[in-house]
Amino acid sequence: MRNLHESQNRVPRPEHRDRRGGLRRASQAAKALVSFLCSLLVLAAVGNAVEVSARPGSVVRWSGDDSESCGRGMRTWPANAGTCWFPIDLLEVEGAVAVFRIRAGRREAARIRVTNYPYPVQRIKLEDSSKVDLSPEDLVRVRRDQARVKSLWLLAGPARFRLPLAPPLEEMGPAGSFGSRRFFNDQPRSPHSGADYPAAEGVTVFSVAPGTVVLASDLFFSGQSVFVDHGDGLVSMYFHLSSMSVAEGEQLESRAVIGEVGETGRTTGPHLHFGLRWRGARVDPSLLLGPVAEIPALVESADPVNQADVLFTTNPRHNSEPETKLDAKEIPL
Repeated sequence: MRNLHESQNRVPRPEHRDRRGGLRRASQAAKALVSFLCSLLVLAAVGNAVEVSARPGSVVRWSGDDSESCGRGMRTWPANAGTCWFPIDLLEVEGAVAVFRIRAGRREAARIRVTNYPYPVQRIKLEDSSKVDLSPEDLVRVRRDQARVKSLWLLAGPARFRLPLAPPLEEMGPAGSFGSRRFFNDQPRSPHSGADYPAAEGVTVFSVAPGTVVLASDLFFSGQSVFVDHGDGLVSMYFHLSSMSVAEGEQLESRAVIGEVGETGRTTGPHLHFGLRWRGARVDPSLLLGPVAEIPALVESADPVNQADVLFTTNPRHNSEPETKLDAKEIPL
């Protein structure tokens, strides 16, 4: 028994760890190569027949009542009411993305050209530097928060929503700061992956669709936060709440009460930070709250129309100055 116990607790030799790490890296590289080769094959088959341009952080739709499933690379998922939806991550690099769908038993390919978009820069001054220069204890907490949240982006299951989503507030003001490249006290931080909606403290916050509460907790940066899984990899997020009215595991209907607007976490005033992740991609929530017809669509055309340009240039938020300097006293984060 002693030998068995020792063998179970023996620390692997460094060369063993290196070998295992090398095998994992080789496996990941092989998967990436296969995905890349599949993309090349799909792109070769597409030609110029079906194509649309889209900004990072947007969503592209491919309508068709008889679409059965959709895919990108080696990943596939069921069509949602006959339509394929392709979320484009906020940090997606410029270039061509190969996608496909299965319709009437046939595979059809298309291409999304991800364009460069100069999201505005925000320079924000915080008097409380503890939310910028983290203590060792706070850094441990942030890493623990990140580990809990990261697992949510892998959720799947049948879609429980239809677009457009219901508004999270009774009165929706203009959305702000999605995609902004932010500097806190002149230190660069991750782009803002949600949209901030102005609202007074205590205003009721609603679920945007039926779903399951997968996380309801007080997190370091986002304060009292609720995450709801709506199926098909769509997760909605409600941050900086003053109170939460739901618990983890709770089943919600559309427009169920989530909690109340607040200013917990790293913020300078009451507002609702509303965010969406769709199959792991950070997307602009305002797109899924607005008319479906305004979402860029894949259409068959010899000379594809850049529908994304039409959508984004008519949005005043995207026509703002490329860089703004904000004082923490003047605007909620």
